[in-house]
Amino acid sequence: MNIREEARAMKLAAPKLAASSADRRNAALAAVAAALDAKRDEIFAANHADMDAAAADGVSGAVMKRLKFDTGKLEDVIKGIQQLITLPDPLNKVTLARELDEGLIMQRVSVPIGVIGVIFEARPDALVQISTLCIKSGNCAILKGGKETARTNRVLFETIHAAAVEAGLPAACLLQAELHNEIDELLSCEKDVDLLIPRGSNAFVQYIMNNTKIPVMGHADGVCHIYVDKDADETIAIPILLDAKTQYTAACNAVETILVHRDIAKTFLPKLAEAFRGADIRLRGTAEAGELIAGGLLAGGAEASGITGAVGKETTAAPVTAGTNESVQNPDAGSVIPENYEIMQEDEFHREYLELIASVRVVSGVEEAVEHINRFGSHHTDAIITANDETASYFMQMVDSAGVYRNCSTRFADGFRYGFGAEVGISTSKLHARGPVGLEGLVTYKYEITGAGHIVGDYASGRRQFHFRDL
Repeated sequence: MNIREEARAMKLAAPKLAASSADRRNAALAAVAAALDAKRDEIFAANHADMDAAAADGVSGAVMKRLKFDTGKLEDVIKGIQQLITLPDPLNKVTLARELDEGLIMQRVSVPIGVIGVIFEARPDALVQISTLCIKSGNCAILKGGKETARTNRVLFETIHAAAVEAGLPAACLLQAELHNEIDELLSCEKDVDLLIPRGSNAFVQYIMNNTKIPVMGHADGVCHIYVDKDADETIAIPILLDAKTQYTAACNAVETILVHRDIAKTFLPKLAEAFRGADIRLRGTAEAGELIAGGLLAGGAEASGITGAVGKETTAAPVTAGTNESVQNPDAGSVIPENYEIMQEDEFHREYLELIASVRVVSGVEEAVEHINRFGSHHTDAIITANDETASYFMQMVDSAGVYRNCSTRFADGFRYGFGAEVGISTSKLHARGPVGLEGLVTYKYEITGAGHIVGDYASGRRQFHFRDL
């Protein structure tokens, strides 16, 4: 396959897809949903083969979770397609109508971006979400999935493409790239591809950005935080933290760092450690946090290890004053930290785990929590747990992330849960689209002006005057 030639064909087909009616695109989506349901056995067989091959290759547990496509995943994507069908058509919406002068009318109208290249990780459901969102929004899409799900992606793509074309959409509306070297070809198609959306590791996203002239939208990391304020309701805090870490650990919106107000840390952190031990979550963080965990467990009659039941270990960290984030010696904890609690270095708070591991840090208040998040976070999704409206307002305003939540799990950062039907990804940029990118993030606009022989010379000479009036 020559990606450049295929991209040129898609560029020429893009206006035809953009001009298709909403009814035709919705009919194509309905056909896709029905075809996926009819082909479920073939899809599952391909996915089983991918899973077996990945296991034999020693693929990590986080990736294995992503590549699994079972009955539940199929039902979810079909629900997403059905939700997409019910959403308003994002195209041909007049967002501004203005009379510039008598008989000279300007309109701003929503249109598709055109040709979008999406390079995504080993998640077969991502292929379905991306292709159906592009169909609904009138965009042509070049899809390159992870090699670990090559068999599953091939069956899914062939099923979706055949259904869409049979429903009357252009054959060039969708294209699947399967070879790794085709990525570099795609990156060179700046004349025909209007936007790239890479989904993967930080290094991979940076590679895409550094090796193409095509605009790139997306995010590199999902270093999400939850700050537990001194006014937090602990009856909701622990369930929220467990959900944010365990509901889908390998997702980019899973929490990676937990910040706890110093006023409650002595009592809250041991409770958190106990709850996380029950969920097989390992904690890492500052010595201060580890010592407070051990101190609380000792006070409650639990073993100093807190997590594994092994003997606690001493730390020789020098004492520092309260209010800092350095390792401290906590007299109440007897300078003991949990046996499998690992003390982190400062620069490690940038880390995204995608595993049952979480970082923990004690902070002096909401101001320090915000400072930490804006410094170490990836501007993806961050949350506060508090009953204090003033504190929550400060956090919501000052945290510079695409999603900022109060008293709920970061796992809500998802196009389907936002009512978008699905998403092509989550953007942490501030230009064009931010957060889960659904239909609105896949359209742009153009200006249309209709006149009756109007010429600029008349206005430049003063013979005519503009009289702007919104319609």
